[in-house]
Amino acid sequence: MDYKTLYEKTPPTKLFATVAIPGVISMLVSSLYQIIDGAFVGQILGSTAFAALQLAMPLVILNFSVADLIGVGSAVPIAIKLGEKDEKGANNIFSSACLMIIGAGIVLGGIFFLFAEGFVRLMGADEQLVTMASQYLRVYAVFSPFTTILFAVDNYLRICGRVRYSMMVNILMAVVSALLEFLFLFVFRFGIWGAALATCCGMFICVIIAFTPFFFGKMQLRFASPKIDREVLVSIFANGAPTFLNNIASRITSIIMNVFLLRLGGAMAVSAYGVLMYAEGLVLPILYGLCDSLQPAVGYNYGAKNYSRIFAIELRCFSACAVVSLVMTAVMLFANKTIVGIFVKADDAALIALSIHALSLFAFTYLTRWISFATQSYMSAIGKPGYATAISLSIAFVFPVIFLLALSPFGLDGIWLNMPLSSLLAAVLAVGLLIDYYRKEIKQKQVV
Repeated sequence: MDYKTLYEKTPPTKLFATVAIPGVISMLVSSLYQIIDGAFVGQILGSTAFAALQLAMPLVILNFSVADLIGVGSAVPIAIKLGEKDEKGANNIFSSACLMIIGAGIVLGGIFFLFAEGFVRLMGADEQLVTMASQYLRVYAVFSPFTTILFAVDNYLRICGRVRYSMMVNILMAVVSALLEFLFLFVFRFGIWGAALATCCGMFICVIIAFTPFFFGKMQLRFASPKIDREVLVSIFANGAPTFLNNIASRITSIIMNVFLLRLGGAMAVSAYGVLMYAEGLVLPILYGLCDSLQPAVGYNYGAKNYSRIFAIELRCFSACAVVSLVMTAVMLFANKTIVGIFVKADDAALIALSIHALSLFAFTYLTRWISFATQSYMSAIGKPGYATAISLSIAFVFPVIFLLALSPFGLDGIWLNMPLSSLLAAVLAVGLLIDYYRKEIKQKQVV
């Protein structure tokens, strides 16, 4: 469907279903692969390799953080420019962003390849974990110039109204990566680096497929001679800051968390925390799929000044996020043994018991997590990065670090309770910022 018809004329409920359902499917399939990835590493290579994966993953995500900064940061002004009927400006931002992401991938990939062992060693890991985690990280570093742009092009496809094409690309990536990982780990008996190689190969293939319609000029967004001026840079970095800072802050928090986990419970505690993060992968992808898939529609209508339509879209988004979060809280509480069994071998009784206990506490995160999540996405979509950044940093770094220090006397239980309490405070902050934003909007309209 043409993006103008989709975002401007389609009834809100139909728009929500048309855009959000493929978005949720895309994220769920990608998340399912992440779960399969963790299960393959844990079941085939063992708990030590699984712990190494958890140590390396924050660094891997840091490697993608700048690409996310540029990709998400460019998607917001592109959608708003299209709503303002400024296609030339949208094409310039699109072309400039693609060039910047490739350049960032080269630089960051080189840094993470050269200093992989040093970064992991700083967390306090022993030499076996350092060797395995650095092998995993270096594969991602080599592929960095070719793969980091994948998540950005996913945004560009959705902006152009190609939500189903985006969904198919994400499904293909998950299927290809899972098949390759099974082949590399189970058949060829590669080490942990084989898991990283499988994912990177799947991503690279899908980058080519995703960009194909852009290369042939079949999309509303077209490549143009980029003019990277100050206005473009400020727009990209300001709107991408919430996602970027969230990635950076949350990875720093994960690294700090890993340090505490290693001191309090060793590799077993790190593995249990890894189970929590994979369980979180059951919830966050749905929320991402609901919220992020609607951002182009919200941004487009914000540029077109269709405020009542924005309210209708966001009402459906917030309601769906609330229902999903409450359901998944119940699933984590009542199916914790099943969830833990996916990642931990049946004969590792101590790790199973620790993980089940941890998940039973961690599950309460999602009673309130949807509030800050949906609010941050909304603020990002309408180009209000200050509000979005405040929420992002609070949930990713500020509140978790505060509770990490405050609850440290309670040992591992303090860590398992960290996110539920951080999520509660972030929800209160998000509601306060929403009220503040609308008060300022009302005052501004009264002045005008």
